[in-house]
Amino acid sequence: MGFRLSGIKKASFAAYQASSKAVDVPKGYLAVYVGEKMKWFVIPVSYLNRPSFQNLLSQAEEQFGYNHPKGGLIIPCSEDVFNSITFCLN
Repeated sequence: MGFRLSGIKKASFAAYQASSKAVDVPKGYLAVYVGEKMKWFVIPVSYLNRPSFQNLLSQAEEQFGYNHPKGGLIIPCSEDVFNSITFCLN
């Protein structure tokens, strides 16, 4: 039995940096960096209304304020935690 994470699109931040083209984020989605390796995820903006995701945003605000060193939104948790939270949101 398999499952799919239809709401999440993942790309390696290193691959993004190495690419000469900008990666387009589809309308209705938001790009975030997650984990120590700063993996890049594209998530639906509808996640912003969910309490579990708002908790992650609060943690990001506490840790970084509104000045994120990479220029994008950084979620301060492991990829495993992020995947488990977003899996429940699908």
